[in-house]
Amino acid sequence: MTLTAALRPVNLGDIPAFHAVMMAAGMDPRSSWSRTTPLDLERSLFSPGAGGFLAVGGGEEAFGCVGYRPDSQDTLTLNKLATRPEARGTGLGRALVRQVEHVARAGGYGRVLLAVSLFNLDVLPFYEKLGYVVTDDTYAHANPSSPPPVVLVKPISGAPVRAEGSSPRSEDATQ
Repeated sequence: MTLTAALRPVNLGDIPAFHAVMMAAGMDPRSSWSRTTPLDLERSLFSPGAGGFLAVGGGEEAFGCVGYRPDSQDTLTLNKLATRPEARGTGLGRALVRQVEHVARAGGYGRVLLAVSLFNLDVLPFYEKLGYVVTDDTYAHANPSSPPPVVLVKPISGAPVRAEGSSPRSEDATQ
């Protein structure tokens, strides 16, 4: 399938579309993912230094989404990556991951971290093909009512070194 979609930074008005893509992705109902609310998304995507991207087609239909947030001076966490089933296999998921990696590089982060639910382990090869490796790091945002996730990291080469206490500028996220 050929899919033409533009990636753009998420804004508050995109929360319903972002949520709809997540719910259409077909996550196992035992995962905390399936209990994510629009208010949860607003808190996650619009906290300091956080953001995300929405992949939209010509009619502004959302086909994919991804979020990110800083979790330490060196770590940007990728979260909420989802594509609608009809968009799978088109390279859209890979493009969304690369966009977060670009944000990490521009923001001076040394690595991107992500967590995979134990109910979604079939996605591990996707991330491994993109250079992510399983680590024993703890995921700071794990839902206490769910089993601990599998954590993966990828070093980001070419990232400028950030001064202590600084954060990426919002315009860096959209370049």
